[in-house]
Amino acid sequence: MYACVIQGEKLLGSLGGLFSKTWKPKKTRTIKGPILTSDDSYLKRRSHAEQRQRLGLSSSPTNSISNPQQYPSEPASAALEKVQVEKAKQDNALSDLSNLLGELKNMAVDMGSEIERQNKALDHLDDDVGELNFRMRGANIRGLRLLGK
Repeated sequence: MYACVIQGEKLLGSLGGLFSKTWKPKKTRTIKGPILTSDDSYLKRRSHAEQRQRLGLSSSPTNSISNPQQYPSEPASAALEKVQVEKAKQDNALSDLSNLLGELKNMAVDMGSEIERQNKALDHLDDDVGELNFRMRGANIRGLRLLGK
């Protein structure tokens, strides 16, 4: 393709006059392409885990397995004992739910940071597309002028 352009420029140059001038597109800035940053989601995940550990909310595999609470055996009524067992089951279910929600939160934070990184890369791509549109407009105007339209 580039060779065709060079041949066309030589042919126009041989005609003389207005056509003898070689054409250089106006370049207002260089085309860089999308700029990608390094992926630091692993570091963020590690810091989240450290924060959870410091707060006592770590979700290690041993903590995620529900263990029913053991109550000392007292001569209590059967109804009170059933209430305590049910309460222990609910506590364990809430603990599991809390661990699951913590993991979902970490996933959401990682997805958000990845979306931000992709948006930054797309911003640079948008600038490049704008520059290429500007150059194409100039080339089209020159072509129309050469054709006399």
